[in-house]
Amino acid sequence: MASLVRTKTPPPQSQFDDLLIWVFIALLSIGLVMVYSSSIATAEGSKFTHHQATYYLLRHGMFIAAGILAGVFAFQMPVQSWQNYAPYLFTIGAVLLVLVLIPHVGREVNGSRRWLSLMVINLQPSELMKLFAVMYAADYTVRKGKVKDQLIKAFLPIVAVMMGVGFLLLLEPDMGAFVVILAIAVCTLWLGGFNVKMFGLLLIVLPMGFAALILSSPYRLHRVIGFMDPWADPYGKGYQLSHALIAFGRGEWLGVGLGGSVEKLFYLPEAHTDFLMAVIAEELGLAGVACVILLFGLLVMRAFQIGRHAAFFDRNFSALVAQGIGVWIGVQATINIGVNMGVLPTKGLTLPFLSFGGSGVVMNCIAAAILLKVDYENRRLARGLPV
Repeated sequence: MASLVRTKTPPPQSQFDDLLIWVFIALLSIGLVMVYSSSIATAEGSKFTHHQATYYLLRHGMFIAAGILAGVFAFQMPVQSWQNYAPYLFTIGAVLLVLVLIPHVGREVNGSRRWLSLMVINLQPSELMKLFAVMYAADYTVRKGKVKDQLIKAFLPIVAVMMGVGFLLLLEPDMGAFVVILAIAVCTLWLGGFNVKMFGLLLIVLPMGFAALILSSPYRLHRVIGFMDPWADPYGKGYQLSHALIAFGRGEWLGVGLGGSVEKLFYLPEAHTDFLMAVIAEELGLAGVACVILLFGLLVMRAFQIGRHAAFFDRNFSALVAQGIGVWIGVQATINIGVNMGVLPTKGLTLPFLSFGGSGVVMNCIAAAILLKVDYENRRLARGLPV
């Protein structure tokens, strides 16, 4: 496989990747603290939360606990089982994306229909689909290994499937999830050694497709225009970004101190979800932002290293799943941070492991468990033990 370099390494001494585990703990811990800090004013001022300052803290804590529990169960499943179920999981995800679009079934918030109400919590199918897309793309790449140079048999089917999923996501609309899932699919095919000429064609077609999507929707066009110059309409389409930039400016090197953010006091919308990084920048400064970026960098680096180790043992599905998870987390974190800093158009994407949101946090924890499982099986094979 093209980018899955097989390098022999000595058997590891530990059964688990201690560095990766601490990275996950650090991200979840920072997220818990910053969700609480960024949501206190919102929770106290809302009738929906019964004016309880700890409303979002308690719910986010429950989401993390549920995610860790789900991750423990996911870790028990061999990676081979995930490969066996990959097509079925992807089909379930597609069905959920259809259900969310049905009136009175899907829940609409702020003009977007992205959630299914499960009484106690809301399920966001697009978050499930990100993990299912990793599994499906990895399984598809392995299955099509013998015909990966053929346009009709290998490339066009996966393009058609992903475009169908993308169409459903754009109907919600959820452009951010579509970009992440498309990145997962394209990168997985690239890592799996698909024909380079096909990717050259993608480099031509994709920019044209995105341009068409933007120009065909006044909503997306306004977001792009607002991103390019938020100060031209700071009380309209540039409102969120202008206040996010103010938060970054106030933070300077070391921040104004934990809990000292002014922007979270009803100035910056979605401060505990999409724009959590802006609050981190304001309260913890450049040092806090650099720390978060470093943690994500370590996570992505280890994901690709784990993938290379799996490829050494000819476990191509495991290798692509590990690296696909790295692509998913890396791309989504990059987009979220870029949006907060004003270098990318506004997208409804949360910061993985940190932002408030039940479906996202739970699926991030499951992905973390699967990544640790791939590494765990690598380490057993390195010792000559069965997986």
